[in-house]
Amino acid sequence: MRVGVPFSAPLLTGTLIRRYERFIADVRLDDGSEVRAHCVNPGRMEGLVVEGARVWLSRATTERKLQFTWELIELEGQIIGANTILPNRLIRSVLEAKAVKKLPAFTSFKAEQKFGKHHRVDFKLETPDGAHLIEVKNCHLRYPDAKGYFPDSLSERASSHVAALTRVVAKGGRASIFFTVQRGDVECVRPSALHDVAFAKALRKAAATGVTMRAFRFVPDATGVWLDSEIPVDVGVYDVTPLKAWSHAYDSTSGWIRANGKWAGQALK
Repeated sequence: MRVGVPFSAPLLTGTLIRRYERFIADVRLDDGSEVRAHCVNPGRMEGLVVEGARVWLSRATTERKLQFTWELIELEGQIIGANTILPNRLIRSVLEAKAVKKLPAFTSFKAEQKFGKHHRVDFKLETPDGAHLIEVKNCHLRYPDAKGYFPDSLSERASSHVAALTRVVAKGGRASIFFTVQRGDVECVRPSALHDVAFAKALRKAAATGVTMRAFRFVPDATGVWLDSEIPVDVGVYDVTPLKAWSHAYDSTSGWIRANGKWAGQALK
């Protein structure tokens, strides 16, 4: 049985015209009509905003302002997941299928559970030895070294999540961070010390404290997004110099067009 998330109906195909005001993607469908789709990813989407690229859209089943959602994009022969709401559903499917090796046996799990002060974790597993918390992060950015990097911009929220889990483990609790990668060409995941030094430091401290790091590669196709394999998470210190050139090469395919016609969110300093 395939593990993952199937699309509930056939997707529509077309080409990306532009990403507009962060949450909108203008798409020319294969029948020649133009539609506006919801772009779920609020970030820079470094390297993914490629005008003219082939994209797949889902259609909403209820009335809403934007009837379509940008689900997939194809770049250099790779189909890549663009929907950042999907990762939690992907990990849910993995947990339900008991497809995670070396995870403590759990009797049940719940999503979106509060813990600590003002924190919420994506999943809480109930095990014979107590709770095991799981935070989910989605990694889409791949560089020529075949490694995935998270995040692709500053994320104080992500650092805060990691620090909170570190405190849980330091007090004797158990926690994991699960990275999802919705593309088949990533060999391992790294914290991006180029985009967010604080997050990279927080993740390394978390790993040293005992927070477990896992990454799962999913391969999307027109029918759904499917579990391929677990891949390593590399929290070691590395030279960011090559990343600077690779990131700037993506300046023209990152970010979005503002209402005033100017680009936003695409370039690192």
